[in-house]
Amino acid sequence: MFIFLMRLWRQFKHYLRVQSERLFPAKLVRPDRKKESSKPDSISLSVIVPALNEERQISSVIAFALKDKLTKEVIVVDDSSIDRTAELAKQSGARVIRSSMLGKGASMHDGLMVAQHEYILYLDGDLKDLNENLVAAMLEPLQKDRADFVKAKFGRGGGRVTELTAKPMLKVFFPELAHINQPLGGIIAAKASLLKNLHFENGYGVDIGLLLGAFQKGARIAEVDIGSLEHESQPLHDLTYMANEVARVIHFYSKEAGRLHVEQISEMYEMQRQASASFDFIISRQKNRDKVLLLDMDGTITPNRFVVDLAKFTNTLETLDALLDNPQDDSGTRSQKIAEIFKFTHRNQFEKVAMGLPIRSGVIELVNEIKRQGFMVGIVSDSYFIAAEIMRRRIFADFAIAHVLHFQDDIVTGPTAHQL
Repeated sequence: MFIFLMRLWRQFKHYLRVQSERLFPAKLVRPDRKKESSKPDSISLSVIVPALNEERQISSVIAFALKDKLTKEVIVVDDSSIDRTAELAKQSGARVIRSSMLGKGASMHDGLMVAQHEYILYLDGDLKDLNENLVAAMLEPLQKDRADFVKAKFGRGGGRVTELTAKPMLKVFFPELAHINQPLGGIIAAKASLLKNLHFENGYGVDIGLLLGAFQKGARIAEVDIGSLEHESQPLHDLTYMANEVARVIHFYSKEAGRLHVEQISEMYEMQRQASASFDFIISRQKNRDKVLLLDMDGTITPNRFVVDLAKFTNTLETLDALLDNPQDDSGTRSQKIAEIFKFTHRNQFEKVAMGLPIRSGVIELVNEIKRQGFMVGIVSDSYFIAAEIMRRRIFADFAIAHVLHFQDDIVTGPTAHQL
């Protein structure tokens, strides 16, 4: 009888426990988040603001960020502005660093690398009339463990590139993200541990690239309504380039996810790259400036010669030296023959060598001063546009002019198309 009663008692206790769990399910609290959930103010936030010539709004954006008690630091990553952006940012209490190279993506990544706190919030430097609860609203899904990657949505509808390029393409290739109202918005919150595992595109495609990268990493994505928002509008020619960049990034991630099997996509990117090397594109960037300064890349901006460094990197220096020492060839013929040396070379090798070229002291400061005087600053080279364009961004110039190599699937396939 005693044994029977003990069994009956154990069954009764099991029944009570099961019913209790069904009626009052236990909440799973991860050990590293328990403290954060009970004490929201314990969150330490780094606000990162990539900025280029934003002297009109940068002080108010910084003041807005610092006003929130969650903000422990504001980092302004200056894209070598020629106005008072950096000066005003320092006066407003921000930590100011200069971007490692031209482009919003590089600035966002640079800010992330120096941020001292785990929670990251990106704000644009031209924002106006921000909702006073924006910071807390953006962090709430992270703090409550409802999301890993948070984007802001705001009152006005999406811009032309959002509505005509980004949203239609997401609907086709990533229908899981079709509900995102502002896929190109620059207000983003996430933990540094996630962001450091994502790829930052260099140009206009950085925001959509982070969204798609987070999605492919399995991150939970949320969108927070922050009310109305004002942005500086983009010129039409910038919108055209932005649309091309956004399309390229979406196509890239589609292919990575196995959702795209069209080999022409890499060719589309190559055509876009070549278009950015054209005089028509350079003229579109003029912005009412009627003075131009041209700087030679090899020997002036850098003491090195790109093709020589590339030949060393690809173990073709002897072949190159024979061509450089041949006085019988004119410059056009020599350029064609040199291009043949690097046929079947991968794009990454060109880019790695270009990023490694030393820059003479004072070049960046010279470029900024000349731009302040109303000049367009360009790089010219008898080398290749892929290298000159990287150097342009490294010294914050406006355009580059050089020979254009043709790439297919990131491999050099043909001779140069002369631009010089």
